[in-house]
Amino acid sequence: VQLQASGGGLVQSGGSLTLSCAASRRTFYSYAMGWFRQAPGKEREFVAAITWRAGRRYYIHSVKGRFTISRDAAENTVSLQMNGLKPEDTAVYYCAAKTSYGGSVDVQTGTEYDVWGQGTEVTVSS
Repeated sequence: VQLQASGGGLVQSGGSLTLSCAASRRTFYSYAMGWFRQAPGKEREFVAAITWRAGRRYYIHSVKGRFTISRDAAENTVSLQMNGLKPEDTAVYYCAAKTSYGGSVDVQTGTEYDVWGQGTEVTVSS
């Protein structure tokens, strides 16, 4: 297993959760690490990503100012701090790695990622 996501749970609206993605050392040094989510009956969508070398962060508009993606090189983990959670954030969250440094620099499209972890479920009650 190269990616292991954890940290999901049930939280009330306005609450916080931190998701963590543990990566094997080789996977951690990917071009980018990202979080995606899929709500019931909806397509998977991009949430956030961070590039390894430049440390650039990208967010879907609906989570800007509420979610923060970060990486810990010592622990080989990528975290997603989620504050001000809303019922519409309810979904299964997946971490993923875009391992290749060649080709596209797109980090917001799921098909650009080649390593995926299992999901962790986040439920936000109103």
